[in-house]
Amino acid sequence: MNEWSVSRRGFLGVGLAGLATATGLIDGCSAKSAAKHLRSNSPPRAVEPLLTPTASWLVAENQLHGAAGWQVPDADPVVWDKIRGFASATSVASGGSVQLFVSTDAPEWRVEAYRIGWYQGHGARLVWTSPTQKGTRQPDAVTDPFTNMRHAPWTPSLEVTCDTGWPPGQYLLKLVSSDGGQTYVPLVVRDDASRAALLVQSSVTTWQAYNQWGGASLYQGVDGKPSGRSKVVSFDRPYYRKGSGEFFGREYEFILFAERHGLDVTYRTNIDVHETPSRLTNHAAFVSLAHDEYYSTAQRKAVTAARDSGVNLVFFGANACFRKIRLEPSPLGPHRQQVNYRVAKDDPLLLTDPSEVTVNWRVAPSSDPESSLIGDYYESNPVDASMVIVNARSWLFDGSGLRDGDQLAHLVGNEYDRVSLRAPTPPNIEVLCHSPVVCNGKHSYSDVTWYTAPSGAGVFATGTFGWIPRLAADTSARRPSAGDPEAAIQRITANLLAAVASGPAGRNHPSKNNLKSLGIGRDAPLPLPSDATRETEH
Repeated sequence: MNEWSVSRRGFLGVGLAGLATATGLIDGCSAKSAAKHLRSNSPPRAVEPLLTPTASWLVAENQLHGAAGWQVPDADPVVWDKIRGFASATSVASGGSVQLFVSTDAPEWRVEAYRIGWYQGHGARLVWTSPTQKGTRQPDAVTDPFTNMRHAPWTPSLEVTCDTGWPPGQYLLKLVSSDGGQTYVPLVVRDDASRAALLVQSSVTTWQAYNQWGGASLYQGVDGKPSGRSKVVSFDRPYYRKGSGEFFGREYEFILFAERHGLDVTYRTNIDVHETPSRLTNHAAFVSLAHDEYYSTAQRKAVTAARDSGVNLVFFGANACFRKIRLEPSPLGPHRQQVNYRVAKDDPLLLTDPSEVTVNWRVAPSSDPESSLIGDYYESNPVDASMVIVNARSWLFDGSGLRDGDQLAHLVGNEYDRVSLRAPTPPNIEVLCHSPVVCNGKHSYSDVTWYTAPSGAGVFATGTFGWIPRLAADTSARRPSAGDPEAAIQRITANLLAAVASGPAGRNHPSKNNLKSLGIGRDAPLPLPSDATRETEH
């Protein structure tokens, strides 16, 4: 066990607060009709201050002084394109090394390594700066003629060792060139000996799926049309835009929340879950962040097996476990190419290994919808709707100040999930929020759910991308109420994490099916066509 393998060495009081009531219409559905199946509007229960398992080293780490000026500017392609880079791995064990591949026309460049955390509100701490490096312009992207995969045939520029000065965590390596260029290379530094309560996963396969660097992603080609998309994408290339993938708006805000409270967390990527699935059972809970769409067979089996052994699952997003992928090697190492043909007849493995054909998980030959794992079932996008509370008596709402019928503005979007009994659904699923939405002119619902597995594990799903962004601000001094969406969401999140960090949460909080009281049955409309609106970037 190394110096970072410290778990549950104390408790930190977390005072969190309440959420906003929105008035008027909810995407074309009135508040009155939205609440017609609600239970009595009983007052919220008073609770004692919440105690959450913490890690003493993370509490101390986040008391250190943070950095200013660490963020690469938004919406500035001129700055981004002056320097580009990628790493030879998406994660590295503490003490290990990773190679950086960098291209720039500038005479000189350097790396600034920032660990992401609360750091007294700064959001990051500078842990290392490289010596100045000589700039080199590397070759343009190479295209595979059969799969339209783009990769960068670059030579290594710098080897970086993540030694004892690099605490485990999520890092952004900021590349800075002497001509004013700035971009990121994301990297997770792992603690492979960790038995932290919460394993937080970075969903890099989803980031790579949407990566347009070199001209094509799994969604579109140079012309912006799905017909020009890649069938395979490579990690041997930079991320486009400012180089951070889908980190900001999808994952960053949860890390601020977790580290602000010193929670007992450790970080891995979903490629790590694919490679070492048994390590999930070293933790009380697996935490999936906002956009965890692309799952290999090994990862799906790992998360399912963890649940069945008592590990709690938390899905803080929507559209999780939707696309099935294979991970294959590149010249730089294993699992550096991500395969997703989507149409079974196009996949070369259809006749030889149909179990690995890369379609959507819910269709043949896989025929295993994500709802059997998550509870919620992905439906469509885009939406922007209020979240409607329908089960305020649940322990998850303790101290939130929320009542049945409260509407939390703009919490549902831009993608959403719902309970659909025409898909495999845990029989004891409990709906906490049941929110009317209108998507492409069709009326539907988005659901926040909780169910408990026979193992005692609890499984929570928000069914929306709108949850994670509400975790960034420090709301600890704000009073729980129906007038503060950020504070109430943070209180619910703290209740959830306190429960799942302490062992199989279903033992103390068994779910109770409440679908009938909400009018959710098998006669509900079929889910909207999922792919019709998803073949281009969000």
